[in-house]
Formats: sequence, structure tokens, C-alpha cells
Amino acid sequence: MKNILAIDTCTEVCSVSLYTNGIKISRFVKDIVKSSGLILPLCDEVFFQADITVADLDGIVYAKGPGAFTGVRMCIGVVQGMSLAHDIPTMGFSTLELVGFGAAKKYKSDKVAVALDARMGEVYWGVYQDQKLSNESLKNPNEVDILDQGFIGVGTGWGAYDAELSEQTGIKHYVSNFYPKAENLIDLYLDQKSTYDNELPLPTYLRNNVAQKSLK
Repeated sequence: MKNILAIDTCTEVCSVSLYTNGIKISRFVKDIVKSSGLILPLCDEVFFQADITVADLDGIVYAKGPGAFTGVRMCIGVVQGMSLAHDIPTMGFSTLELVGFGAAKKYKSDKVAVALDARMGEVYWGVYQDQKLSNESLKNPNEVDILDQGFIGVGTGWGAYDAELSEQTGIKHYVSNFYPKAENLIDLYLDQKSTYDNELPLPTYLRNNVAQKSLK
């Protein structure tokens, strides 16, 4: 059975999951300042538990953003380092798709509206429907898609802008404390029968002007 490592540090949580011998060994951390800095110790923990090393990995799947700029860069940097050092293929997924997929699975719904708090009065927005993400964008909470009550809203944006999002979309049922988890990255990869990328892992920034300034 292949060894697959999944990594996500793109939001206020940090999670790692190792798929080996048909099981997942996972770690999930939240409510810790700069939790993305824990990513390497968490990787070491799951490697130790499975009694393997980075060199034994057959692939790495990861969240590529959007999200917190430091967290996104941390995730991409770790994946690039492991991949280049050991020639490990990788596959990246949108943070919005990761959250939507996890919510669809947990709440058994094929209609999920994902809103992640992007600060500055905006949200990272995406609609996950029929196992597919559409309309990934950075939006004002008053300018998101008009949907219906058949959708469930998930993500931190629903906690920050619940009144605006509920009024604009028509969605009444939402869960603001729903977070991305690396173990769902593994399921997302396996369920979609995705193939690994041959390109260098790169981040997804929806607010490029701020990202460029922060990298100077």
C-alpha cells in the first residue's frame, strides 16, 4: 500500500495525516498562536508512529490556499522541501475545496457554501456542489452568490459575517467553526482518482496585491 502524506497549514489550524497500510495516522492542532510552525514536529510524530521516513513516501497532497499568507507559504515551503529533497510527487488542492469536501462528507450534503475569513472586510468564497468546487474568489460578504436554504454554509467567514452572508445567500444553516483537515485531503485525492503534478508546488493567492507586498 502506498504511503501518502497530507499537509495543511493554510488557516488558523494545522493538520497532518499519513495514509499507510490502509489506515490514517492524523494530527490536528487549533487555538495555538502560529500553529503552522508545528508542521514539522507533527510530521515527525506520524512518521515515528508508522515507523517510516520521508524517503518512504510515495506522494504528498497538500492545501495550496487561499488562506493566511504565512500559513500558505509555510505549507508550500514544507512540501517543496520534502518533494525536491526526495523526488516525491505532489498534488495540491484548494483550501476551499478541502473544506467543502469535508463538510459534504460530514453533513451528507451535496450543496455547500464555503466562506473563509480573509480579513479586511472580505471572504474567500467558493460553492462546493455535486463533488465539485466552483466560483473560487475573494469577495465582499454582501456580494457573494445568491443561493438557497438547501445549502449549508461552513467556514470562519460565517462567524465573522454571518448576518451579511445569510441575508445575501438565503442560507440559514451554517457552521462557522468548521476547519480543513489533512485527513480529508487524502480522501479527496483517493476519491477523485487524481494524478500527481509534475510541477513545483505553488501557492494560490486570491489577494495578490497584499501577497506581493508581504513578500518584499
